[in-house]
Amino acid sequence: MISYILRRTFAAVILLLVVTAVTFAIFFLLPRLAGQTADQLAQQYLGKSPSQADIAAVKQNLGLDDPVYVQYWHFIKGIVAGATYDLGPTTTHCSAPCFGYSFRTHVEVWPQLTSRIPVTLSLAVGAAVMWLVSGVLIGVISALKPGSIFDRTFMGIALAGVSLPMFFTGQLALFLFTFQWPIFGRTYVPFTENPAQWANTLFPAWCSLALLYSAIYARLTRSGMLETMSEDFIRTARAKGLRERNVVARHGLRAALTPIITVFGMDLGLLLGGAVITEKVFSLPGIGQYAVQGITDNDLPPILGVTLLAAFFVVIANLLVDLLYAAADPRVRLS
Repeated sequence: MISYILRRTFAAVILLLVVTAVTFAIFFLLPRLAGQTADQLAQQYLGKSPSQADIAAVKQNLGLDDPVYVQYWHFIKGIVAGATYDLGPTTTHCSAPCFGYSFRTHVEVWPQLTSRIPVTLSLAVGAAVMWLVSGVLIGVISALKPGSIFDRTFMGIALAGVSLPMFFTGQLALFLFTFQWPIFGRTYVPFTENPAQWANTLFPAWCSLALLYSAIYARLTRSGMLETMSEDFIRTARAKGLRERNVVARHGLRAALTPIITVFGMDLGLLLGGAVITEKVFSLPGIGQYAVQGITDNDLPPILGVTLLAAFFVVIANLLVDLLYAAADPRVRLS
């Protein structure tokens, strides 16, 4: 088991390096291949009609005249050990992990990301708990009573939940429960300041995300349980005289959890990288909102930082999913 963990960890590190290389190439190499020169790249980060001296200073500070592999090495080195920027009369040190400075606000990217992570984390984890519990519970009951009114009703709701986009359900929840009936707050408050108001503000966003994702998990759980409950080991467990709830929970559901764990790891990892639409609809100052602002301003360092942070969360989530397989399904350990 230790050897397996070490192999998966090493593979995750290699994958992160590949992701950083691909992301760096998209932002720095593709414009060169499209025909842009170093002067044109530098001019994007200056105002209108910049002087040649300003363009030359930006090229020197960003190292745009260096070969791409040298630029990539400086980028990786900055993430690991920090970087020093020569701004003319003064020099500025960017502590590790350094994703550079915003070209618009001239503020370090990493502190901006860390200040927004709690907002995105609160949104993702709260919604994940809601959709996981509700989706799995509905899926199990539907599988135990296939064709019943409960099954047909909730599978229909699940189909509607999958079909409705987030910008519709989010706007509807915001209109009904924040403006029409002011039950929930509008301004995000950190958990450390006021836990009750924190939950009150995030609850509509949690419900909107849970409606979308719980539908997927309900259908996944139902199909997995229908397949698992017909297996030989389920009949053996019942023949041994085990209670039905133990057969369902300890044998049926546990064996059906593998695809659910896989999808849950991917969904949670992606949300931790920024729930762009949800944060935009509910005006939450999270990572997704920061990414949207960077795209609007054509600000490269924030976009690059959000992309790599999202990739990190997805890779780590996949690593944890691989390690949870053996705990969830004994058949994985036997194989």
